[in-house]
Amino acid sequence: MDFRNRIPPPIVTLVFGLLIYCSADLLPSLIFELQNALALLFAIAGLGVMTVAVVSFIQLKTTVNPLQPKSATALVTGGVFRFSRNPMYLGMLLLIISVSICTGAVASVILLPSFVVYIRVFQILPEEQAMRELFPDAYQAYCKQVRRWI
Repeated sequence: MDFRNRIPPPIVTLVFGLLIYCSADLLPSLIFELQNALALLFAIAGLGVMTVAVVSFIQLKTTVNPLQPKSATALVTGGVFRFSRNPMYLGMLLLIISVSICTGAVASVILLPSFVVYIRVFQILPEEQAMRELFPDAYQAYCKQVRRWI
């Protein structure tokens, strides 16, 4: 079965964010003190992680295009990539967690893990395969040192 990525991850993130947002009106929501402040912290963290990750790609002059992982010219292992092999997807997850917190949507219990599974199967696994082909020894060593998410 072909699990190559076809939908840009930012679009996937937007769709899941919208599903969470819309579900808050359809299902009961959780409301608590400092909810918006906590949501803002997650949004800032998510945007920060993604920005730092993109800057790392730009510094090494390699592709940021998640739909063309085989066009990578360098294996990025420094900066935030020392802590996560997929900080951009971690940042996207933090953003939709922010939406979940802000709306209090109980559907997040299903939608957040669904996002993780989707990104893993259709985005991360194909990218990992490409990295194994492009940088076999270096990528194997990197995988032994750094976890997939955090």
